[in-house]
Amino acid sequence: MKREIVAAVHFLSRLIRKLEKQKVEEFAKRLTATLQEKFRGHWYPDNPIKGQAYRCIRVNRPQWEDPELRWACEESRMLFCDLGLPWAHTMWVDPAEVRCRYGDENDAFMV
Repeated sequence: MKREIVAAVHFLSRLIRKLEKQKVEEFAKRLTATLQEKFRGHWYPDNPIKGQAYRCIRVNRPQWEDPELRWACEESRMLFCDLGLPWAHTMWVDPAEVRCRYGDENDAFMV
C-alpha cells in the first residue's frame, strides 16, 4: 500500500507548478498520511478491484475538490486552487497499480 500511495502522491506533486518546493513537500506529507489512514482496512491485494471506488481520487463535476486533497491543503495552510491541478482527472490507487485519467473520454494510463 505504501508504494502505491508514494507513487500517487509523487505524481500529483509533480503536477503542482505554482507553489514553492517547501509547500509542495508539506502537502505531499499530509496527503500521504491521510491516504494511508483512509485506505487502511480497504486494501485487498488478492482482489485489487474490491474497494477501487473508495480509493479513487477524483477532481471533476460534481465534486470539484476531492476531500482528501482538500484536507491535505487545509493541513498545509493552502487553498485547493493553489494546487493548479487539471480540473478533470481521476486517479485509482490499487494494489500493485496506480492509474490516472484526464477527462472522462480519455484512456487511463499507468502512473
